[in-house]
Amino acid sequence: MSRELWLRRLRPAPEAGVRLVCFPYAGGSAVMYRGLADRLWPAVEVLAVQYPGRQDRRREALVHDIGELADRIAPHVPVDADLAFFGHSMGAVVGYEVARRLEREAGVVLRELFASGRRAPSRARPALRPRDEEEFVGWLITLGGAGAGLLNDPEMRALFLPVLQADHGAIEAYRHSPGPVLNCPITVLTGESDPLTTLEEARDWARHTTAGTEVRVFAGGHFFIESDPQGVADVVLERLTRLRARLADS
Repeated sequence: MSRELWLRRLRPAPEAGVRLVCFPYAGGSAVMYRGLADRLWPAVEVLAVQYPGRQDRRREALVHDIGELADRIAPHVPVDADLAFFGHSMGAVVGYEVARRLEREAGVVLRELFASGRRAPSRARPALRPRDEEEFVGWLITLGGAGAGLLNDPEMRALFLPVLQADHGAIEAYRHSPGPVLNCPITVLTGESDPLTTLEEARDWARHTTAGTEVRVFAGGHFFIESDPQGVADVVLERLTRLRARLADS
C-alpha cells in the first residue's frame, strides 16, 4: 500500500529541513492538522496520517488495535529528514508506538515527540466511555472538539459513530508493553481542565524517554488544540527551532 494513502502532505515545504508527522485523535482524519500546517509553514513541513475507515479510506476496515495500527503506519514514515511527531489524545499513543517501532526496527530516533492531550502510556485508567450509545454520544459532546455537535444529527451520527466507537474502543483497550524507552525528547501539551488527563499523568511521560520532557499547560479542556491553535503552533515551532539551532551548532 502506497505511502500517499497513509500520509498526506498538507502543505509542501521542501526547504524546511524538519518534517512533522501528525497523528489524529479518535474519530479524526488527516485534514484536522491543516491549520497547524499553515501556521508552521514554511519552517516545518507537516504530514498527517490518514487512518483507515474514514473519508477517502472509508471503505477500508477500521483498525481496532493500537499496536496493529502502529505496525501498519511505521513502514510508510519517511526518514530522510529531521523527523518529529505530534499526536493528540489517541494520536499521542499511536505516535509513541510508531516511534518505538522506528527506534527498535530501523534505528531511527525522532528529534522530538509532541504528546498532546493524553496521559503517559504507562498510566492506565478504568474504562471512561459510557457503554450505552446515547450516553456515549452525550459524553463525546461534553468533551467538545470540532464536529461534536454533528452527532445530534441522525445522518451524521450514522456516519461517524462507528469510527468513534472503534477508535475509543482501541485506545481504551491499549496497555503499554514493556520494552526500551525512547531516546528522543518529549514535549507534553495538556489542558488545565482536561477530564482525561491530570497534570501528574501528563508529567509521567518522563518515564518513557531518556532525553527529558517538558510539560506545557494550556487553558481549556481536552480540545485545547482547537481553542488555542496558535498557542500550540507556537510551542511546536519554538521547540523545533531550538532543535535546528542545536543541530547547526553541533
